Amino acid sequence: MRRKGGRPGETGGHDAEAVEQVLDELYATPPPAFVSRREESAAAARTDGRKEDARRIHAARRPTLAAWAANLLTRARPEETRRFLELGQALREAHRSLDAAGLRELSAQRRRVVTALSAQAAQLADEAGHRLSQAAQREVESTLRAVLADPDAAGQWAGGRLEVSLTPPSVFPSDAAPAPARTEREPASRPAPHRAASGTRAKDELAERRRKRREELARAEREAADAGRHLRDARAEQADAEESLRGADVELARLRESVAAAEERLRAAREELGRAEGDRREAEERDRAAAHAVAEAEREARASARRVERLAGRGR
Repeated sequence: MRRKGGRPGETGGHDAEAVEQVLDELYATPPPAFVSRREESAAAARTDGRKEDARRIHAARRPTLAAWAANLLTRARPEETRRFLELGQALREAHRSLDAAGLRELSAQRRRVVTALSAQAAQLADEAGHRLSQAAQREVESTLRAVLADPDAAGQWAGGRLEVSLTPPSVFPSDAAPAPARTEREPASRPAPHRAASGTRAKDELAERRRKRREELARAEREAADAGRHLRDARAEQADAEESLRGADVELARLRESVAAAEERLRAAREELGRAEGDRREAEERDRAAAHAVAEAEREARASARRVERLAGRGR
């Protein structure tokens, strides 16, 4: 989904609309290609002098496969996305009003729609060349249930930039509603005052212990959910780092091959140079020998010419 941003070409080397579009396209990119595409986009922004845009792009975290598949739904199925968000709002309102009949109808619809949409996400991922495992499909279903139960989760999913799967609350909002208080029949005979007070204190202490256990359980569930999110974030960050490391290894191997090829060319050139220097030395020796032969021939020619002149003088 496109987001509203600032005006293109605003001052300070920052184009909010452009960077939002880059981020939208980035989160539509399959996870294996995410890091390289992110680095290319960040480098392009830095080259254009848009340092803040480059920082925002570089800060984008690679989504898990399940989060990416959930993001695909918001882009490829906008009408289904809109209806699903409306279903979530209706469910939350029905829970608040405790409309039993509406709850039954909407709950059945919820199960059908979650199953159908998760299947569509798996199909979209498969068409993009990335088959979802059963575990990843369960994460997509978990995200969709969270969207129905939590308006904040609905907003995150509608943005189309999920990095990790969403976890639905342990109970739907209405499930936390207090149950009707139980009434106890008055005993036939009134207990003694001190026994009644003791029984009341025991009941109060039991109720307090139960309340504390419920609070501890709720706190533990929240901490477990937070720990799960942190674990998923850490794993996504690790996968991001591993992808960067693999890219660096590929580049290093390429450069090593280039250096090896250059060294081989240098070795061959040095051999050629050695041969050329040897040929030159041989040519110099031949030149010296030829010069010596020419000098000797010249001396012999001069001597012969003088003998000819002497003989010719005697013959007159």
